[in-house]
Formats: sequence, structure tokens, C-alpha cells
Amino acid sequence: MNEVIGAALLLCGSSFVLIASIGIIRMPDLLTRMHSVTKAGTLGFGLVLLGAGFYLGSLEVATKVAIGIAFICMSAPVGAHAIARAAYFVNIRLWTGTLLDELQSKKSDTP
Repeated sequence: MNEVIGAALLLCGSSFVLIASIGIIRMPDLLTRMHSVTKAGTLGFGLVLLGAGFYLGSLEVATKVAIGIAFICMSAPVGAHAIARAAYFVNIRLWTGTLLDELQSKKSDTP
């Protein structure tokens, strides 16, 4: 039974990673690309690790899976936010359909 659950989680996780990679191609600017990759990639990576944990089924692997999922859930969004903020302040071009730019007032405050 663990093999079936593990295979289903691996399939779902790899589907989310595929969606993230399609998002890199389809999104119009850097900020939306980073958003799609971070959201779908984090979920996909977590599901793949969880599937591997179910498939292997030992306490040692489960501990490593939990640590890996916690690490990726904490580091990927924070890293993407820092990179996106830095890219914004070096004047990347925003998508023409961007309706609201909440950081525009802070742009003049940077050195």
C-alpha cells in the first residue's frame, strides 16, 4: 500500500514541477515567473519528497523528508522574495499589464 501512495505522490509532485517549468516559459516578466516557480516548485518538491518517504517507509527516511520539506518551505519563498526585490530595485522591466506598483514610492529612497 505504501508503494501505491508513494507512486501517487511522486506523480503529483512531478506534475507540479512540470507546471512550474511551463510557468517559466509562459509568464510575461521576471516577477510572475519567479512566483509560479516558487509556488508550484515548492509544492512539487514537497510532494516528491513525501512520496519517496512513503515508498521507502523507514523512520530515518521520514525524518530526513520532514527536514527537507521544512527547509524548502522556509527557504524558497524567502529567497525568491529577496531576489525579486533586488531585481525590482535595479529597474527590471515590469509587464505592461501590471496594474499596481506598491514599491514605486520606495524606489527613490534607495541609494
